[in-house]
Amino acid sequence: MRILKTTQTYYPYLGKGGPPVKIRGLANALARRGHEVTVLTADLGKSDGASDLVDCTRNQTAWGWESRIDGVEAIYLTTLTNYRATTINLGVRSFCSRRLPDYDAVHVYGLYDLIGSTVAWFCRRSGIPYVLEPLGMFGPKVRSRQKKRLYNRVIGNALFEGATVVVATSESERLELIEGGIPAEKVVLRRNGIDLSDFKTLPARGAFRAKLSLSPIEPFVLFLGRISFIKGLDILVQAFAKVGTRSRLVIAGPDDNDGCLQRIRGLIAELGLAERVILTGPLYGIDKLQAFVDADLFVLPSRHESFGNAAAESIACSTPVLVTDRCGIATLVEQRVGLVVECNIESLSDGLTRLVADKALLDRLREGCADLAVNLSWDEPVEQMESLYASIGASNFELRICQTGTARSNRNQRK
Repeated sequence: MRILKTTQTYYPYLGKGGPPVKIRGLANALARRGHEVTVLTADLGKSDGASDLVDCTRNQTAWGWESRIDGVEAIYLTTLTNYRATTINLGVRSFCSRRLPDYDAVHVYGLYDLIGSTVAWFCRRSGIPYVLEPLGMFGPKVRSRQKKRLYNRVIGNALFEGATVVVATSESERLELIEGGIPAEKVVLRRNGIDLSDFKTLPARGAFRAKLSLSPIEPFVLFLGRISFIKGLDILVQAFAKVGTRSRLVIAGPDDNDGCLQRIRGLIAELGLAERVILTGPLYGIDKLQAFVDADLFVLPSRHESFGNAAAESIACSTPVLVTDRCGIATLVEQRVGLVVECNIESLSDGLTRLVADKALLDRLREGCADLAVNLSWDEPVEQMESLYASIGASNFELRICQTGTARSNRNQRK
């Protein structure tokens, strides 16, 4: 099959958190199964969020530049300008006019970008079915609520109405979509996954602690993700202040520019945590794995989280997790590889205190990580998407035959 995926950010631009990693994992797995996969995304230039771990051979195209890594064609549209995560890419219309009819299935990731919404508009105009995966963006969450409501009235509602299938990555997201008016029969539940080959050979313990001059016996709690209010980091810092003074908290990730970084820096100073909380900036590749391996505990204090890829990666590194009940992965975590708590200061503090103090519990949870990690691979989700794409591709093929027949009839009439 020929599959087109659209996303605002894609590898090697990793500054926006989980979506580039997830979409790349799905794309690579589909390519390994023999499908022709194209990812249409934006050229973000020399961004702080760009990984330097891959040598992208850039071939110029009519729309920007393209690369082929692991059998996936990635097309990076030239960016005219951008606002936060949304870019304006004039080449998307030309791409759709020239190449969109070539694909058997189209998968749009995210809501608040003009690449996916433009591709979806062309799909609707041409009668091409598409899959929509909101990436947890459905419904106003923490910021820009009025702007998002306006966007939905102008663009977002049509995006949902025109989708053949809407993918939710957790039961909580599925219910949110249905309660928000998306027909239940249109919503498909499909979890996220991780590429287990990335965690087959892990770095030796101790390297990350050595970089930060942390004692080998000092309890070390890790958060890794976007520095954003939606991640609940302001709650986490206040909860951590109530935990025993022997422990340390490392917050790693790129600034989401929503004011959260300034807020947590203020809390660190206000609560006297300068010696206990470390802000490292983003970590990628081997640095990220070293942090996971050395941490005693990974914490995901999110206010809203459709799944929680970072928690899955921590589990793959045999590091127990503490997540809030707002995280989609929570149903997989409870009592097997970590604890699930309510998203508030007291509950997070109690969970942190319990896990940091109880080494026997941490050891038991760590043993459970290996069993669960096997069930977090991309195998099952990819097979599910493959079947979904096949059904959509079949209907698209029938549509093409119908359109071809109509075109022939019209030509004959003109003759």
